Amino acid sequence: MEVRNPVVAGQFYEADKRLLEEEIKKCFLSKLGPGKLPSVKNGERKILGLIVPHAGYFYSGPVAAHAYYSLSLDGSPKTFIIVGPNHTGIGSALAIVKSGKWLTPLGSAEVDAETANKILKGSSLIREDSYAHSCEHSIEVQLPFLQFIYKKVKFVPICMLDQSYEACEELADAIANANIKDVVVIASSDFSHYVPYETAYSKDSKVLEAIEKLDAKKFYETVINLNLSVCGYGPITTMLLFAKKVGAKKCKILKYATSGDVIGDKSAVVGYCSAEVNR
Repeated sequence: MEVRNPVVAGQFYEADKRLLEEEIKKCFLSKLGPGKLPSVKNGERKILGLIVPHAGYFYSGPVAAHAYYSLSLDGSPKTFIIVGPNHTGIGSALAIVKSGKWLTPLGSAEVDAETANKILKGSSLIREDSYAHSCEHSIEVQLPFLQFIYKKVKFVPICMLDQSYEACEELADAIANANIKDVVVIASSDFSHYVPYETAYSKDSKVLEAIEKLDAKKFYETVINLNLSVCGYGPITTMLLFAKKVGAKKCKILKYATSGDVIGDKSAVVGYCSAEVNR
């Protein structure tokens, strides 16, 4: 069984288990976070998809905590599909890992082989490619939050080097057609990068409006037409397309903030958003 060791532990989040647990707790209890620790509830699940940032926990962790707090109240999904952008430029256009375990300081998360194989068979564009994931952080940083909430985590990692609209449609179709029961698709993305504080809030609000309307095409076109630096626009588009295909009815923006809200320097900020899409 292939085992992936963490590559950004000690950089994006604490490498020590105890310190990492404390760091995640602080994210939930932060003034920019939900202000409460997660508590898993039972009942009928409604969340189909999430948007979650993937910067260092110091910067984006409190915003990410909003998504994971809401997820905890929605119950325990059987599996997660985490779709992230490819920052490194290595590997396949649409890269999936279909087996093995990913390690973090909080333990191991199992790749859902059955689900991964169903998705892989659904598109000729998707390739099994662990190399594309070997140095990528956008999926890895989501796992400790999930492990903090749930004892066991099964997931499928998909890395998008190709973020064209056609690739988003192809991937969304493959996920939807796999007919996976009780799944949440997590789109890993930050928003505006290294722009003035006011610019980030102004420009990001335009794409947040499209997201809130579940309008994947409008979201994608706004990113392209305004030349916005949303790094995971492909994963977000894919999640929105998938969610609409399987009956999504509404989207709620849970929290938006920037690195400027964290450190006070508003000259060049990065934007972060958490959102949930419900049936």
